[in-house]
Amino acid sequence: MSAGLDAAGLRRLHDRLAASTESGQVPAMVALLARGDDVHTEVLGRLALHDPAPLRRDAIFRIASLSKPIAAAGAMLLVDDGMLSLSDPVEAWLPELANRRVLRSLESPLDDTVPAARAITVEDLLTFRLGFGAIMVPPGTYPIQNAEAELGLMTLGPPWPPPSFGSDEWIARFATLPLLHQPGTEWRYNTGAQVLGILLERATGQPLETFMRERLFEPLGMVDTSFSVPAEKQGRFTTAYMPDGAGGLRLLDPAAGGWWNEPPAMANAAGMLVSTLEDFWAFVSMIVAKGRHDGQPLLSPGAVEAMTRDHLSAAQRASAPLFLGSHGGWGYGMAVPGPSRADPPEPSGYGWNGGTGTVWTTDPDYGLTGIVLSTRAMTSPEPPAHMVDFWQAAYGALAR
Repeated sequence: MSAGLDAAGLRRLHDRLAASTESGQVPAMVALLARGDDVHTEVLGRLALHDPAPLRRDAIFRIASLSKPIAAAGAMLLVDDGMLSLSDPVEAWLPELANRRVLRSLESPLDDTVPAARAITVEDLLTFRLGFGAIMVPPGTYPIQNAEAELGLMTLGPPWPPPSFGSDEWIARFATLPLLHQPGTEWRYNTGAQVLGILLERATGQPLETFMRERLFEPLGMVDTSFSVPAEKQGRFTTAYMPDGAGGLRLLDPAAGGWWNEPPAMANAAGMLVSTLEDFWAFVSMIVAKGRHDGQPLLSPGAVEAMTRDHLSAAQRASAPLFLGSHGGWGYGMAVPGPSRADPPEPSGYGWNGGTGTVWTTDPDYGLTGIVLSTRAMTSPEPPAHMVDFWQAAYGALAR
């Protein structure tokens, strides 16, 4: 179903999004809605609350966990090349992760473990079933949370401020911790993407940014996508904000002098890329086109099919309703449709969200893609009001 977009519906989309930026609740936002060849964009707000200049279409945003599907695509390039196999044990490149131990229970002290029943595989990283990841309880509830915090891994919560040490040190520290679950058995958010980025460095013998630039960013024309913002581009870099709990906003990260102004010690594939609407749309368009860009193959159709297909069991899906909702599954580095779809205007399809206020979903049933990059961070996996408004207006803009 790809009849295009309705002009009156697009005007309603603009009005609803503009209300959020004009009120100051969302200082800056770019949005894209596409159905077939009909592509509509919105550019609203300002680079910063104190900056009167209107936002430009080429503004640079922190895309947070939208980094995850990009990293997964990087891994699938190596699978297409024959450099990686999904069933490969990761210890071939990450020997630190050989001979894992597994906590007897989440409540257990760190020395109350059993041996891992099998090795962690490449696919375990892509599907977030390596046995480690986010624990949705207050910090300090379990001993493993305290140990992770003391190591400075930044993997059980937001990834900022970024660690001051590189990927070799990160994986060495991570390897001192037991897993939470046996590999392949449970879905846990986030850590798989961090470990995947280090594996890509080891497998290619390149820094992660270099590999991603040569194999993905340059072929797709993603000229502004990176793990940092160089000085010559900082005039286009947005300021990031968080809700302050009292109805207002507080500064999360400034455009200058912040966490993205210098190349990081560790390029975190789980959530630290910056990008623009144009760049991210180039990536999404390639996925929608089954791996082709400008008519040329970049990823194989089989790789894209594997990325966008559900790999979870019913029990694994049911264990993660806060992240996957009641209808979603998980592919490689992103949410995908589960056995049943949500009813519009709740989006149903493949894509993911980012904690800095970014969203992508492609709904194959309607041939609809929506992308939002904003500067208002999310405080939970529940969508904020302007994202709800976006999807309500998006499905309302479908031409019949």
